[in-house]
Amino acid sequence: MTDPLNVCLEKKAPSDLPEAPRSVGWTSPKRVVLADQANPLLLDCGVNLAPVTVEYETYGRLSPARDNAVFILHALSGDAHAAGWDRDYVVDNRPWRRERPGWWDEMIGPGKAFDTDGFYVVCANILGSCYGTTGPWSPNPENEGKPYGLDFPVVTVEDWVRLQVRLQDYLGIEQLLAVVGGSLGGQQALAWAISYPNRIKSVIILAASARIGAQGLAFNAVGRQAILNDPCFNRGNYYSSGAPTGGLELARMLGHITYLSADSMEGKFGRRYQNGKQPCYRLSNEFMVESYLSHQGRSFVNRFDANSYLYLSRAMDYYDAAAHGEGDLEAACAAIRADLLLISYSSDWLYPPEATRAVAEAVLAAGHPVSYIEIPSSYGHDAFLLETEKTAPLIDSFLRRGA
Repeated sequence: MTDPLNVCLEKKAPSDLPEAPRSVGWTSPKRVVLADQANPLLLDCGVNLAPVTVEYETYGRLSPARDNAVFILHALSGDAHAAGWDRDYVVDNRPWRRERPGWWDEMIGPGKAFDTDGFYVVCANILGSCYGTTGPWSPNPENEGKPYGLDFPVVTVEDWVRLQVRLQDYLGIEQLLAVVGGSLGGQQALAWAISYPNRIKSVIILAASARIGAQGLAFNAVGRQAILNDPCFNRGNYYSSGAPTGGLELARMLGHITYLSADSMEGKFGRRYQNGKQPCYRLSNEFMVESYLSHQGRSFVNRFDANSYLYLSRAMDYYDAAAHGEGDLEAACAAIRADLLLISYSSDWLYPPEATRAVAEAVLAAGHPVSYIEIPSSYGHDAFLLETEKTAPLIDSFLRRGA
């Protein structure tokens, strides 16, 4: 019988293969309980949550001095599998992982920006997600082990960082060389810099800002409404009856629009019809852009949980770094001690360059040096994942200077 993974690997370029010199190779997720009844995790909403399990992956080796650790912080729909090829995708029931390496594989590995010959790279799944870390899908100990559903407490970016600090302590690392994140991961990195200044040496923030704007809030709100109004949602108790796939598909389609730019959508699709140059006079998927978004939505529902989408998008809405300075971003940034590198992308309108630059200006005004770079790109918000040739040298130089 043919192994579908082998078939997939044969279609990949040699540089993508797990045996390639610049790949971290085969990986396996790890899990650890970081909160229990004796030591629960206190959330911003006031709930003491326990137990809490965290899934994470590591690449490279921790130095004898334990001073070469880099935490990678993923975005909304990401996971701990940031690099390499998942050896246990069948065991974990995540078949989509057989098709591609980790989500930031181009940046993590020997000789890459996050060089695993020198750095010990850690990526952990965030609280409320559906990839191994405790979330709405997890058994609720107060409800006979049934999934939490909407009984799961509301979580925040600060809660995620609080849990990541516990992982840092579990790994026995006193100070991180760097925390790094793009998009929602970038907001986690900023929260690290403000709330735990003595635990990190440097911070890299890509395509993120102190808070999301009103238009971003609006897109998130409509996406959540699509899920909440799906007839299968059943107040979040759908795990035994069937997921609200239609609502989640629409939420993903809507969200995906925010990741692109007008130029990238025009270049990829324009007004081209799906079948030739003439309309077919039907109401669905006439244009190529419609078909593309439908594909994005369909593939997403096969790998993500609708309740998790509700919780994580709400955490994105809540985050406002200025809250640490009673509404004054400069006052909030006064706590920062780490070296900062902020990177924005010219066509990103979800976290526009001026919003990223505002963070850099607040840090400078607070009396702390910072590096800020705007990269020209037509890819929109997704540029932090796609513009690796432009981004990697900047990160490599910054990290080596810090190391």
